[in-house]
Amino acid sequence: MYDLSGIKAGMEVLGADGAPVGTVASVDGDRIRLEAVDIGSHAGHKHYIPGGIVAIVEDNTVRLSATGANAVLLDEETDGSPAD
Repeated sequence: MYDLSGIKAGMEVLGADGAPVGTVASVDGDRIRLEAVDIGSHAGHKHYIPGGIVAIVEDNTVRLSATGANAVLLDEETDGSPAD
């Protein structure tokens, strides 16, 4: 797994295809918490992506090994359940 210690709040998260996935709110253990999206059924929910799909961190960007569409399928709720 990539060393997540260099990931900071406010960094942009992009899929391997360059598609935007979100913005880092924090690193919690081996997961990245994304800033909340205040729309629809996801309003107010905290979403996490696994740190294991981080490919590289450069400048102010976290690039993932999964495409943006696949990364969204892997996001989780606080308790680790899928974030449909």
